[in-house]
Amino acid sequence: MVDTGDTSPDFTAPLANGDVDSITLSEELGDGPIVLAFFPGAFTSVCTTEMCSFQDQLSAFEDVGATVYGVSRDTPFTLNEFRDQNDLSFGLISDLNKEIIDAYGVEMDFADLGVYGVAKRSVFVVDADGEVTYAWVSDDPGIEPDYDEVREAAAEAEAVEAAD
Repeated sequence: MVDTGDTSPDFTAPLANGDVDSITLSEELGDGPIVLAFFPGAFTSVCTTEMCSFQDQLSAFEDVGATVYGVSRDTPFTLNEFRDQNDLSFGLISDLNKEIIDAYGVEMDFADLGVYGVAKRSVFVVDADGEVTYAWVSDDPGIEPDYDEVREAAAEAEAVEAAD
């Protein structure tokens, strides 16, 4: 599993942003910290609450120079509908082939439901140099991250970048 101090795995994946584009993490670095919020699946109760909570606090993340992305196994088309129905303005990354989930080591199964290979609810803050400066991973999909802690981690990553 990726942890604080590690170099963030690079990836290229579909980005649901109202349209369907492509995002490459390494090309996004340098403009401030990136928050990658992994979630098991769109349209589920806790995942919807989590993504809406990031939306509600988006201006606070933007104030510290951070860009927020959600990441799940859903298709980009599903993620665009999820964005529309929940008025999300940040991009959602489709990891349909679970390459990003595998690279970050955050895969989980809901075997009793017959659902395999989805993302554990987890959050990583990646600084402008590609270093993971914050990592939070929950084995319990019902637990949400501490949004204030994530924002503070993003602010610290931005402060370090500004000092360099």
